[in-house]
Amino acid sequence: MYAFEYHRPTSLRQAASLLTKSEDAKIIAGGHTLLPTMKQRLAAPGSLIDLSQIPELKGIERAARSITIGAMTRHADVANSADVREAIPALAEMAEMIGDPHVRHRGTVGGSIANNDPAADYPAACLALGATIITNQRKIPADEFFTGIFSTALEEGEIITKVVFPIPSKAAYAKFRNPASRYALVGVFVAKRAGEIRVAVTGAGSDGVFRVPAMEEALAKRFSPKSLEGITVPPDGLNSDIHADATYRAHLIGVMARRAVQAAANR
Repeated sequence: MYAFEYHRPTSLRQAASLLTKSEDAKIIAGGHTLLPTMKQRLAAPGSLIDLSQIPELKGIERAARSITIGAMTRHADVANSADVREAIPALAEMAEMIGDPHVRHRGTVGGSIANNDPAADYPAACLALGATIITNQRKIPADEFFTGIFSTALEEGEIITKVVFPIPSKAAYAKFRNPASRYALVGVFVAKRAGEIRVAVTGAGSDGVFRVPAMEEALAKRFSPKSLEGITVPPDGLNSDIHADATYRAHLIGVMARRAVQAAANR
């Protein structure tokens, strides 16, 4: 690692000020991506701003039509939350699939969303549920937030504070995971809310998370796995690596989508 300054603010205002004033500063949440890249000397921020001691960034609140999750809330807290399990069980089940216990007790919702790893789970949940990402400066709809692989709409000095997830009538997440990392080779989150169907895919797109309009239109007519028969996603533009090529991932999208719909229909 290279030398850097370490800051541990206790308020959002202090964190935002440090982020603006510190040279080449990076925010650290769970640290699962940033710390390994620093150890490999692939990243050398001049300052680290640790958000772990800011109480206002943590917690889960339930309202009549939504669940709001603080950016520094751990995956394990989402998985174990009675409010999340009752309102959006698919979200709790998804959080329970992330990594291993060590990862779930350290990783955060905001960190996962801000990093926008192409194989991460939360971007698919945000996109399928029509979430709103709230920062210290504005509110950003999920459809506008994820702009590409490891890329988001966050601007300089902007910090995610919480995420608001509308409560769907039906939802489920199906994931074909790497047996070692538990990252999604392909993950499909399906949600039905107020007459709208959303299907979001993670792990497959070379440009990150994306929706599948053809599947959404078919499910809007009839919410059943059979509605997806014959609908395929072309392999062009999908990831191809040592774990799975693009053709296999295209096949998995259909399989995971049907599993997710079946699970959601059975709730």
